[in-house]
Amino acid sequence: MAIWKPRIAATARYKHQGIADALQQDIVTGVLRSGDALPPQREIARQLGVDLTTVTRALNEARRLDLIEARTGSGTFVKTGYVQPRATAPVAVALDLSMNIPPQPAAADLHRRIAGSISALLEGASSHFLSYHETTGTEADRSAAAQWLAPRFGRQPASDRLLLAGGAQSALFAICNLVAGGGSICAGATTYPGLNSAAAALGLSVHPLAMDTHGIIPEAFDECCRHNAPKALYVIPSIDNPTTATMPLDRRQAIARIAENYRVMIIEDDPYAELLDEPLPAIATLAPAITWHMATLSKCVTPALRIAYVACPTPLDVLKLASRLRASNPVASPLLAALATRWVEAGTLQEIAVAIRSESQARQSLASAILRNWNYAAEPGGHHLWLTLPPQWQAAEFSGLARRSGLGIVPSSVFSIGTPPGSAVRVSLGAAPDRETLEQGLLLLDRLLHEQQFSTRLIV
Repeated sequence: MAIWKPRIAATARYKHQGIADALQQDIVTGVLRSGDALPPQREIARQLGVDLTTVTRALNEARRLDLIEARTGSGTFVKTGYVQPRATAPVAVALDLSMNIPPQPAAADLHRRIAGSISALLEGASSHFLSYHETTGTEADRSAAAQWLAPRFGRQPASDRLLLAGGAQSALFAICNLVAGGGSICAGATTYPGLNSAAAALGLSVHPLAMDTHGIIPEAFDECCRHNAPKALYVIPSIDNPTTATMPLDRRQAIARIAENYRVMIIEDDPYAELLDEPLPAIATLAPAITWHMATLSKCVTPALRIAYVACPTPLDVLKLASRLRASNPVASPLLAALATRWVEAGTLQEIAVAIRSESQARQSLASAILRNWNYAAEPGGHHLWLTLPPQWQAAEFSGLARRSGLGIVPSSVFSIGTPPGSAVRVSLGAAPDRETLEQGLLLLDRLLHEQQFSTRLIV
């Protein structure tokens, strides 16, 4: 079994895409074969002289293309039993619905607001925004965080329990390192790929939990706690990525009780809470002593705003988390943090979120009309849907067909934790620049769903 020697394809515009392209080329040309191993992510980053986040994005892209698979406790390998046909040439994707980003409606007026607010912040300013800040963020930033989190907490959480991070992924990595180092965690059997990336980099085992239309099943969590003694539970309670499930209050209460009973920490990743028509209490309000609550602005406003608010169980935990963050992403951008604070205080951030929720609702209505003959799950204000494929299709083959047809979607294998995934795909509605473009993409998706399955795999 060969071990891949990483490289960056010179033709790619971005480093992470260059790594993924090089990996794909080496599989196509036979340099790598089914079952060959990839080095650990940190080793790839070291050999290529790039940061770990770049490697994580590259492997997520390779996993999305169904080129590689993770084996718990063993590492990452070229997909077993799969070799991409050598004659297949890269196909330009005319509409990429694989990136789960919020739409940018004209009502949000983001370009003007960003430019105007940054100009106002810098006008006559000292070097305040051009120097390092404390990892925890300024007092003004934490006060704004408390104001933003208030609807889901029922009141403003104490600012000494809050911390700013440069995005939710860096916060997730640091929290996993802090609360589960040397142990294991559990999560829904189908979950956010960033968790798998963080767990793999930290050497953590992830136990998959059964799910239903309301998310993680409490009885499955209880059984996992009894038999596996995980140190933490990872959960997306609102508009789950990818399944779109939103936990009702009684489900959140049950999860909190079980975690408290077994003294399991809860990592609550809640980036989509602002997209709900009616806010639900965060799990952090039900079990505050054991819950780490993350709320990124990237998923409800724009990916350009790489700010995540983290509510920790205690003020001491804030300092512990800050010490972990300093090793990788020591401070959120002071300028972006100040921009977020300005928008929270002025009510601008809420106005933008409302405009985006309204646009998402319109796009979900469009999807409902076009995909009415198919089985899928969605939340009215969310900007993705989870489409169960008809019996003739497997997710990998269908997503490959869609990509060759110019449409980017994500197969269920990307989200699976150690179990055979169901035959489904995630379709992100926010990436399309406008509803007209999205309509054309959804019409194409509908036509492809009617196609009869044909194999694109070569079994060796």
